[in-house]
Amino acid sequence: MLIADDQAMVREGFGALLAAQPDLIVVGDAADGAQAVALARRTDPDVVLMDVRMPVLDGLEATRRLLDVPPGTHRPRVLMLTTFDLDDYVYEALRAGASGFLLKDARGAELVHAVRVVASGDALLAPSVTRRLIADFAARPRAARARPAALDTLTPRELEVLRLVARGRSNTEIADELVVAEQTVKTHVGRVLSKLDLRDRVQAVVFAYESGLIVPGE
Repeated sequence: MLIADDQAMVREGFGALLAAQPDLIVVGDAADGAQAVALARRTDPDVVLMDVRMPVLDGLEATRRLLDVPPGTHRPRVLMLTTFDLDDYVYEALRAGASGFLLKDARGAELVHAVRVVASGDALLAPSVTRRLIADFAARPRAARARPAALDTLTPRELEVLRLVARGRSNTEIADELVVAEQTVKTHVGRVLSKLDLRDRVQAVVFAYESGLIVPGE
């Protein structure tokens, strides 16, 4: 993984914590977004811990540049780190392709867990960030939306699973609600992501709200 933060003490602290894990390797650190992009292209990390507010190039634009690559090209997973749970960049970072958002006041064990979750291909959001995302959609004026053609590729059960994912349900909770095996839910989620060409559950949540499939408050 690569650590990008403008505070040396934060980079060193996170680096020491993560490097102490037997399954994690820190390949470098960067003090700003431009350095992060350049270093990531040289080291090809699996995960980038990206601070939101940095000089030269902020974490949002750095994330866009890291993930805006041709299909089939390796893209790192980006875990955004911020001191502010109501940061204005939350929604835009998720749209840019970030796989998760974590507050800097999280405990060390939570950071290690978040890195492993994101590295495995899943997504992770702090609860306060999830509330912020939903509140952002709720505050927007409702407008007529054309139904995306991609939704028509989903089966009724896959649409149901997508709605539950967008409401923040875990696979276990979805399995309980639909009275099916958790592995069946994982299969449905995988098919939804594949059919809609989405990277992870975060993108699925954003897609569900932007397409009008889910309306906040329903």
